[in-house]
Amino acid sequence: MGNQHKLNSKKIAFEVSKLGEQKLHPSIHEFKQFVNKHPKLISNLRKKGRPWQEYYEKWILLGEDDDYWEAFKEEDKGDEEKKKTADENTKKKNTELLSQLVKVAENMDMDKVQKQVHQLSNTISTVQEAISQFQQTKGSTAKQNPNQWFQD
Repeated sequence: MGNQHKLNSKKIAFEVSKLGEQKLHPSIHEFKQFVNKHPKLISNLRKKGRPWQEYYEKWILLGEDDDYWEAFKEEDKGDEEKKKTADENTKKKNTELLSQLVKVAENMDMDKVQKQVHQLSNTISTVQEAISQFQQTKGSTAKQNPNQWFQD
């Protein structure tokens, strides 16, 4: 009996949604077509979490041809060409930067670089030794008199 009730309620819900789709106001169908022409509107709605009702009301008040909707249209071919040109310019700049880095690397004296790396390594070792000695001194002081903090 419970399964029959579930099937009936699903059937009724499907028929109601089907009926609701058929009885939509013509302006809502027009708004759906408008949204399909402005795909960025959907992503903007999802990103900002704004209700569809808000944009539907703006569409009713402003109309389809208002400048407000230009930001939500698909990119024109001109925009694609501009983007492609910008990408090419970026690639060109990256290539120039890489060639400059290669020139700098060619002009480096590797012996000097090796000496500086060795000095840096020695400095790091010295600092590590100093820290190790400090920790040993600190540990031995605490072991000698663990209650020194509480004495009067």
